[in-house]
Amino acid sequence: MKRLLARLTVLGAMAAMALAQTAPEAPTAKAPEAPAAKTPAAPAAQAAAPQAPAKAHSRKEMLQSLDLTAAQKQQARSIFRSTRQTMQPLAQQLQQDRQSLKAAVQAGDSAQIQQLSTVMGTLHGQMLGARSAGMAQFYALLTPDQKAKAAQFDPKGE
Repeated sequence: MKRLLARLTVLGAMAAMALAQTAPEAPTAKAPEAPAAKTPAAPAAQAAAPQAPAKAHSRKEMLQSLDLTAAQKQQARSIFRSTRQTMQPLAQQLQQDRQSLKAAVQAGDSAQIQQLSTVMGTLHGQMLGARSAGMAQFYALLTPDQKAKAAQFDPKGE
């Protein structure tokens, strides 16, 4: 049960990070400035880069490589905005429940721990469902060629 809770917590955190990182992709004018600033310290930045940002970087590369039309970009922004709005109250509730769970652990209240763990698992599932539904809407916008390109960036289906 503890492993399941830990896995669900990690999945929820990853989903929240992924959504938070997809929001700023709309302004493409800033993208060229970032690599230019990182050029002198590129080896150090690559050596210190953790795995999660690499996945986010991969997602950003995927979106850029898809060559979305202006209409697709607008629809994608709308889809991702709606998904974030759906997930925001879930994430806030999850944050409150984490604090309550911490207090229950410190108090040794096993009944409260079990109840909060169940609630948090449900919230993680709802967040995963919302994120997946948003991605399904996004993939529905893509042409067959774009879908093939997107599949190359996500070989594991994650």
